[in-house]
Amino acid sequence: MSSWKTLLVATAALATLLAADATVETTCKAAAAIDVRIDYGFCVSELSKHRDSPGADTWGLAKVAANLGVNNAGGAVREVDALLARPPGTGADDAKARAALGQCRSLYFDMELAFAGAHDEIDARQYAAGKEMAVEGIALARRCDAVFAEARIPSLLARRGEYAELIAVLCIAITDLIK
Repeated sequence: MSSWKTLLVATAALATLLAADATVETTCKAAAAIDVRIDYGFCVSELSKHRDSPGADTWGLAKVAANLGVNNAGGAVREVDALLARPPGTGADDAKARAALGQCRSLYFDMELAFAGAHDEIDARQYAAGKEMAVEGIALARRCDAVFAEARIPSLLARRGEYAELIAVLCIAITDLIK
């Protein structure tokens, strides 16, 4: 291949990469402008990590946000499974923690389904239904936090719950941007 063709291919590849980044950045900026709960840095960082983000339009990025919710909830289920696979302790707190984890495992499994539903509804251009499913993800995270609070122990899934709320709000805000 001649040097000018190589340069042309490299320039086209760079332009594609920059356009993809600009789409994520532009979408995150617009989402943050319509919802004060959106952290621009979090938005760019999380969306940019996903394999479907390069070249995605707003519709595609709304689905990416929903998919990130699926991944987080699935990760929580696996995390709970690993914690429950450990031999039980003898303390009362351990029994309470195991009971709370069992309840939260079910909630996070339902959350995984809710975010998958949000993805599918957005994909089908049923935006109101997609946003409703994302809101369900927030409710499920809060229910898990309540389970730990009722047991009077710190949540072992607090980080997962915070992420679920952030990504659900992001999914909703990006969906609101779709024209």
